Amino acid sequence: VQLQASGGGLVQAGGSLKLSCAASGRTFSTYAMGWFRQAPGKEREFVATIRWGGVSTYYADSVAGRFTISRANGKNTVYLQMNSLKPEDTAVYYCAADFGTGYLSRNPNEYDYWGQGTQVTVSS
Repeated sequence: VQLQASGGGLVQAGGSLKLSCAASGRTFSTYAMGWFRQAPGKEREFVATIRWGGVSTYYADSVAGRFTISRANGKNTVYLQMNSLKPEDTAVYYCAADFGTGYLSRNPNEYDYWGQGTQVTVSS
């Protein structure tokens, strides 16, 4: 599976961005897709995840109510709509595919494939 993340950029606090993650290859084996982020000097942290074949989602407390993860119907693309952005949201954002955990996981070690990352910078 290959994952291509895009949509990052520079935005002012309170603004919005929409990230995309296009998946190709053996996507039929995907259980869930997740978004993670990593700020300089910090560990990679969970942001949100969605069941590949359904509508179940799970969010980190820090983004719940501001971010929305979704999958385009019939398309191998997952989105992360980010609203009310804060400077602390600044990070490199990565999408990842989970092939077999069987539940919506926030543990990056349980994801099997990763995209290359896209930079999100929120200015104050």
